[in-house]
Amino acid sequence: MPRQSRQPRRRSYDQYCAAARALDVVGDRWTLLIVRELLAGPRRYTDLHADLPGVSTDMLAGRLRDMEGAELVTRRRLPPPVSAYVYELTPRGRELLPVLRALAEWGAPDLDEPRPTDAVRAHWFAIPLLGALEGVVTGVVQVNLDEGVFHLRIGADGVSYADGPAEAPDAHLWTDTATCRALASGESTLAEAVAAGRARLDESVPAG
Repeated sequence: MPRQSRQPRRRSYDQYCAAARALDVVGDRWTLLIVRELLAGPRRYTDLHADLPGVSTDMLAGRLRDMEGAELVTRRRLPPPVSAYVYELTPRGRELLPVLRALAEWGAPDLDEPRPTDAVRAHWFAIPLLGALEGVVTGVVQVNLDEGVFHLRIGADGVSYADGPAEAPDAHLWTDTATCRALASGESTLAEAVAAGRARLDESVPAG
C-alpha cells in the first residue's frame, strides 16, 4: 500500500528515485544523529542537545520540527509530577536502525584513535556492538564502559538498544572503547577479546 503523502519539505532533490526521496527526509546534517539518540529511547530537548555536541539550539529545534513534519518523530508530555516534553521516534523513524547499522559498519574502519576534539558517549558504541554480538549472545546485555553504561536487546524478533543500565540484564559485558572499536571494525571477535582479557562477559552476575 502506498504511504500517505507527507508535508513537503523545504528542499528536495526533485528526483524520482527512492534513494533521493530518502535523502529528502534524512539527508540533512544532524538528522541521522538525532535518530541515533532517539533509538536509545525518548529524550528531552536538553538531553538531546547535551549528547549532540556541536549542534546549535536553533539547528536542533529546526531539525526536530522537520522530523515531526516527516512523521519520524513525535513529541509528548510526560505525566505528572514530571513537567517536561520528550521526543521519541515513530515506527517509521525506528525503521532507520538498519540504515544506521550499515553506516556504522561502513565507517568503523575510519575510527582509529579518538582525536583531541572528539566527544565520546558510551551509547554511541551500541549500534556497532549490535553486529558484533548478534548471533553470539541473546537477551538483554548490559555493556559497562568507563564512559558510561548502556544495554542491548538481542533476540529472534530483532535488536534494539537503550542508554543507561538495564532493569534485569541477562548478561553483563565489561570492556573499553578501544575494544569496542576493534569489535565494530571486525578486527576482533568477542571470543578473542575475552581470551585476551580485553573484555569480560558474565551471564550470571546480577545487576549492581
